[in-house]
Amino acid sequence: MAEVTLEVSRREKAGKEIAKKLRASGQVPAVVYGAHRDPVAITVDRKSVTELIQKSDHGVRSIFLLKMSGTDQQRHAMIKDIQIDPISRRMTHIDFVRVLMDEVVRVTIPVLLTGTAIGVKEGGILDWQLRELHVECLPNAIPDKIELDVTPLGSHDYFRISDITLPEGVKVLDDKERVVVGVTHAKAEPVEVVAAPEEVAGTEPEVIKKGKTEEEKEK
Repeated sequence: MAEVTLEVSRREKAGKEIAKKLRASGQVPAVVYGAHRDPVAITVDRKSVTELIQKSDHGVRSIFLLKMSGTDQQRHAMIKDIQIDPISRRMTHIDFVRVLMDEVVRVTIPVLLTGTAIGVKEGGILDWQLRELHVECLPNAIPDKIELDVTPLGSHDYFRISDITLPEGVKVLDDKERVVVGVTHAKAEPVEVVAAPEEVAGTEPEVIKKGKTEEEKEK
């Protein structure tokens, strides 16, 4: 994975009003933490970080080389979390976590499907159950995504995590028996059957007569 260089500035003051002014000037408040060191408050240029994320093949999963403006300090880091304003859809805060290039990191990788399953062509339904994998590897070995070709899947066939070929040096942390994707069939709608009343031809309903008959009275 290629690293992305991003210039940052130290943030000396904190508080809602300070953060509001920074955002208004096109800056995004951020923090860098991890690697057994104290957190450092910084700011990044919103336009610069947005463009870098969009242009990078790895997007938000890129490894950033953070260079502190006006100093020789630099540090590799990854984005841990981005807060987005629900109305403007602009970044309001970024959490960076420090990474050491020779130490294993744990990350989440998206699973993407390719091809059209044989079972789907025959009328089945693709059941995509797992869309992300939790893996660990060295920072420069982090894959952008995991692609899985579903073409061979027939009806009632499944791919489990154990069926996925991972890049060298990447170890999956999830249960290898978990189903990633399969092909099922739609269940038929239950039909309510209303039984018709039983009809017996040539019979009359039984009548229970009360009182004595004329013949009984004469006796």
